[in-house]
Amino acid sequence: MISIFDIFKIGLGPSSSHTVGPMKAAADFAARLCASPEKTQVARVAIEVYGSLALTGRGHGTFDALMLGLEGSAPDTVELSKIPQRMARIYHQGQLFLNGEVEIHFEASRDISTRYQEVLPKHPNGLRFLAYDHAEHCLAAEIYYSIGGGFIVTDEQFGLPESAPVPVPFPFRNADELLRMCTRENQSIAQIVMANEIALSGEDEASVRYRVRRLADAMIDCVQRGLHSTGKVLPGGLNVRRRAPALAQKMLNLRIADRVNTHLWPLVFAMAVNEENAAGGRVVTAPTNGASGVIPAVMTYFRYFHPYASNQGVEDFLLTAGAIGILYKTNASISGADVGCQGEVGVACSMAAGAFSAVSGGTPTQVENAAEMAMEHLLGLTCDPVGGLVQIPCIERNGIAAESAIRFAALSLLEDGHDKKVSLDEVIRTMLQTGRDMKDTYKETALAGLAATLKQKPITVSVKVVEC
Repeated sequence: MISIFDIFKIGLGPSSSHTVGPMKAAADFAARLCASPEKTQVARVAIEVYGSLALTGRGHGTFDALMLGLEGSAPDTVELSKIPQRMARIYHQGQLFLNGEVEIHFEASRDISTRYQEVLPKHPNGLRFLAYDHAEHCLAAEIYYSIGGGFIVTDEQFGLPESAPVPVPFPFRNADELLRMCTRENQSIAQIVMANEIALSGEDEASVRYRVRRLADAMIDCVQRGLHSTGKVLPGGLNVRRRAPALAQKMLNLRIADRVNTHLWPLVFAMAVNEENAAGGRVVTAPTNGASGVIPAVMTYFRYFHPYASNQGVEDFLLTAGAIGILYKTNASISGADVGCQGEVGVACSMAAGAFSAVSGGTPTQVENAAEMAMEHLLGLTCDPVGGLVQIPCIERNGIAAESAIRFAALSLLEDGHDKKVSLDEVIRTMLQTGRDMKDTYKETALAGLAATLKQKPITVSVKVVEC
């Protein structure tokens, strides 16, 4: 069993697979290198960037993340205010401190090579690290894959099960097993997950709940930073303006005028988070950075507007959402480069819908139904951000998914969830197959769809096409 703390991780924007993952991979390679006998012989480190990472890396900050990782930085602890100064040192002086210990000369234009037309065999997000001595003899080499949501594996680890998994009281491989456990134990999904988290962590319930609250606080802090940001334009060159602060003010003005539009708050909350993400701010992968606004938005809406809102409700929201995320991570994919945005925003919407149903009084079966409906209507969602930046349509898309999650949760509460034709397990399998069938140009490669609108030629429409 993986933990919900594998699904939810505090990191930085703009991308879990293209920023967080590469930073972690670089840090892991640097740490291994500095723990080896070759440490004192290292003169140069080279990185080969493949496939989707190469094609959209510049817009996702991949190359800066790699250099920060080589210096030993981690996504959840790196000091954001010091990043510009550090990058200036590396770019202008060529001075890089490997794992924070060994000074080497690093030239980004020479030592980071982008293999746009090449893909490593096991995943679209591939990296190869190589270390050389002064005579240019290779001292060490390793391939890493950034497989979505900030998860990384080496070439050797890819596809292997966890070594010596920690036994948990309620192991489940799919939604059907999870629902049967809930029925047998007469417990909610959140209670089942809590028991497993206690076993996985070796901590007591109070300690686990503290960690869950820390995630919730980080999400809400991100919402608030986004709503009150004084920044005007997002980085990246598209000159996309921040909209959440002005929209939030307009919403407050409507409330003062007794023209309340609370149903728009989830959209604005999500946009606030994703604008922070696009600016390289601190966010929580949920389950990815590109989809990091959906769950915080719905959770914040629950906290501020729901009649059942409570601190435990917020915790149960994340425990339930985490369980659904585990199902997708275990049985399909949460990587936009692997299965398109259905694996990111689609999964986040499914997680949020199920969680909102649960904290609104839904039974486990109703929770499963809400999660299934949410994904069912986002199947085939492509990952084609304009200019390779996590801005258009990602920011608005998170808002729309947050609103949809709440509506699917409300719908699930009007029925018992038993008389349905498609289960959550079936829709997860369908999502994976849809991703496998999807053309690679629509999976975070910036080669087609909206990503190509800035350079797209007119499409000829045949008058012979039968309209339906």
